[in-house]
Amino acid sequence: MKHLAIGLLVTSLNLFAANIAIIDSGVDYKHKELKNNMWQNPDSKTVDTDGTTYDNDTHGWNFAENNNQIIDYKYLGTFSGDCTKIFQVQAKILQGTATQEEKDWYKAKKNDAEFLKELQKFGNFVHGTHVSGISSAQAEKAQLVGLKLIPTETPGSAEIRQFLEENKTLANETQGDNPMVKMFLTMLAQRQSQMLTTVGKYTGAVKSEVANGSFGVSMTAVKPIVKQLVKQLTGVEPTDAETDEYAKFFVNEIAKGSKDFVGASPNTLFVFAAGNDGTDNDTIPASPANVKTDNAIAVAATNGVSSLAVFSNYGQKMVEVAAPGVAIDSTVPGDERLRMSGTSMAAPYVTNVAGLVKDANPGLNPAGIKKILMGTVDVKDFLKGKVTSSGIVNRERAVKAAQLSKQMTVEAAIKQSRRLVADESAAVWGSRRVSEKDLLVLPLPSTF
Repeated sequence: MKHLAIGLLVTSLNLFAANIAIIDSGVDYKHKELKNNMWQNPDSKTVDTDGTTYDNDTHGWNFAENNNQIIDYKYLGTFSGDCTKIFQVQAKILQGTATQEEKDWYKAKKNDAEFLKELQKFGNFVHGTHVSGISSAQAEKAQLVGLKLIPTETPGSAEIRQFLEENKTLANETQGDNPMVKMFLTMLAQRQSQMLTTVGKYTGAVKSEVANGSFGVSMTAVKPIVKQLVKQLTGVEPTDAETDEYAKFFVNEIAKGSKDFVGASPNTLFVFAAGNDGTDNDTIPASPANVKTDNAIAVAATNGVSSLAVFSNYGQKMVEVAAPGVAIDSTVPGDERLRMSGTSMAAPYVTNVAGLVKDANPGLNPAGIKKILMGTVDVKDFLKGKVTSSGIVNRERAVKAAQLSKQMTVEAAIKQSRRLVADESAAVWGSRRVSEKDLLVLPLPSTF
C-alpha cells in the first residue's frame, strides 16, 4: 500500500481527543464551529503547582486581564466592515478574480495609516479564534483551552510615565548606552517572562498535551516599538544603530525567560510560529520561537507546497519544520470565517497534527511527538538550509508513524511510515500557489 485513503484519515481525525492550549488573543467559545471543541473544566477551578487558584475557568483563563473571560465580546461588531473586506479582497486578488476597482481599493487601504491602526486591533481580536479553527480542523473531539495572553489593545503610556517619575535622575542621560532605557526594557522583558511562566504552569495544570503559540517578538518586529519607547523615555529619537542595539538587547532579555515558560509544562509540546519578518532566526533573534528544548518546535510558513512564503522567518538551526501559511481559511469571531496569512496560520496546522500524533499513541512524550513531526516531513529542495528538517509536515504520515510506534521504536516507525505513505502534498494541497505580490500579513501579536 503506497498511500492511505483520505477516508481513513478523516476517520482517525474523528477520534482526536487531545487537549490543546491556545495561547493567543482569546477564543470565541460561542462560535458555531468551535463551541463543541471547547474544553470544559470538570471542576470549578484550576490550581497550578504554585498553588495559584483560577476560579471558574470554564474554558480557560485570561492572563491579559486576569479573569475567566477568554475573549472580550465588547469588541464584536465594533470594527468597520473594511477590516473584513480587505482580507476578502486579498483572497480574490490571490485567486485572480478581483476587479481593477477592488485592486485599487486594496492598494489605497494598505497605505491608509489610520485604517492600519484599526486593522491591527482587529487582527488582535480575531487572531486567537482563527488559530483555534486551524488547530481543531476536522477534529470533532479536540479540546481547546483558551489562554488569552495578547490584549486586544496594547497598554498606553501610563507605565512609561510612572517609570520616568521613579527614575528622574536618569532622565538626562539621552546619548549612547542609556541605562534608563535598558532598565525599562529589562523591566518589560521580566514582566513578559513572569507572565509566560505563569501561563506555562497553567498549561501544565490543565494537562494540555499540545500548546500553540502563534505570538512572539523578534528584533526586526520590535525595532519600531523600541524606537518609540526610547524617544518617549529620553525625549530624543535614537539613531538606527542605537535602535538596533536596544532591540537586540530587549529580545535577548525576553529570551532568557522563555525556557522557564516551556519548562513549566514539561509534558506539553509547545508549537511556535517562526515570525513574519522574512529574516533568519539563526542570526536575528526571535522569542519564543528560538527556544530549543525537547518540548518546543518552531514552524515556518510555505506558499502552498511550492515555496517558502516571502514573509516567513526561517533558520536551519532555529526553525524545525514548515507548513502552509498563505491565505488559510479559518474561523473568526461572530460565526464568521476569513482567509489570513502568516506563520501564525502555519503553526496551528502543526499543532493539529501533533494532537493527532498524541491521540494515535498516547504513550508518546513531547520529544517523541517532535521527532515524528520532523522525521515524517515531505522534504522540499526550497526548504533545505531554511528549516532543520528541510520539509513540510505530513499529517497522514505522522499519524501512521505514531500508530506504528506502539509496536516498534519511534525511529523504526518513522522509517516504515515513509515507505507506506507518499507525500500528501499532491493529494491534499495540489500544486496550488498564489501570488504573494502586495500580500497583507500582520506581524505576530505580542503583549507590547
